[in-house]
Amino acid sequence: MSHHDSLLAAERRLQTAQLTSDVAALAELLDDALRFTGPDGTVYTKADDLAAHSAGVYALTRVDEEDVQVFATEHTGVTWFLGTLEGTVGGVPLLARMRYTRTWVHAETGWRIIAAHASAL
Repeated sequence: MSHHDSLLAAERRLQTAQLTSDVAALAELLDDALRFTGPDGTVYTKADDLAAHSAGVYALTRVDEEDVQVFATEHTGVTWFLGTLEGTVGGVPLLARMRYTRTWVHAETGWRIIAAHASAL
């Protein structure tokens, strides 16, 4: 499998893990050094994200991908996701068209996100 195809597969695995709040899968896909900038500008860590999913803060019922672009080299990749998310965040209804930019690193264990940014459109 090419680096492009394996990164695309990792991106899609991430979307499924987010939709189901699969904390074990998220733990594998998020690098320990992860920094994620949310739509409000807050910077979160891997521990923050996993804790929120574990506590049910994020409860997505829909992740519809409109477009995904992938750039991959042997050790680094970037994905650009555009789509609609629906569910609740902290009990507050969410329906938003979102753009995510994710930077991935590749190691023997597979692709892991090291940095990400989300914008509401």
